Amino acid sequence: MGPFIIPFVLILHLVVFFSSIFEGVNGWFNAHATFYGADQSPFSLALSGALFRNGEACGACYQLRCDYRADPKWCLRRASITVTATNFCPSNNNGGWCNPPSHHFDMSLPAFLRIARHGDEGIVPVLYRRVPCKRRGGVRFTLKGHSSFSMVMISNVGGGGDVKAASIRGSGRRTWVPMNRNWGANWQSSIDLRNQRLSFKLTLVDGKTLEFLNVVPSTWKFGQTFASTRQFF
Repeated sequence: MGPFIIPFVLILHLVVFFSSIFEGVNGWFNAHATFYGADQSPFSLALSGALFRNGEACGACYQLRCDYRADPKWCLRRASITVTATNFCPSNNNGGWCNPPSHHFDMSLPAFLRIARHGDEGIVPVLYRRVPCKRRGGVRFTLKGHSSFSMVMISNVGGGGDVKAASIRGSGRRTWVPMNRNWGANWQSSIDLRNQRLSFKLTLVDGKTLEFLNVVPSTWKFGQTFASTRQFF
């Protein structure tokens, strides 16, 4: 009887299987990264649709490192950066990197240069993983809208970072009113809460919930930002 030969297809399935186990244990996943400009915060980035999840991932934190083994020419060795998802990288009709189902990060140039060199193509393979968000100070609430249309941008969220649900309550009400996500970190309500103290209740994607009672005084105006003393950890 001749030597035992493992079919190529079986070998391929075994490689994929053990690669998925390794990836799951280490928590790192494959993606690509580009950059979008030099005048942006080094700690913000835009996500492709597969990662952005219609805005649900806004505020989430990711640790990125350039995949040096895959691209030693442009990747910096042993370099990593932690960044916050703040925007959406839209799809296009030219086979863009942000098109589904790609996992892609469009980074500010300062952030990109922390992990890679400024190459001709401007795109590098990266490894990424979700990490807790470490913030200074409490969660912040920026009031937008007008008249009976209230919109609040929720920022500086620690812990998981990504808000799953938000509710608002004015000092003239006893019950919480659920808010709808307008876009990304912006949440809206159709009730008139002018001249009332405002409280908020936030639930993150990981299930953690905090209440921020009377964080906004009754003298608030549209365009103002108020910082709470509470934070997710």
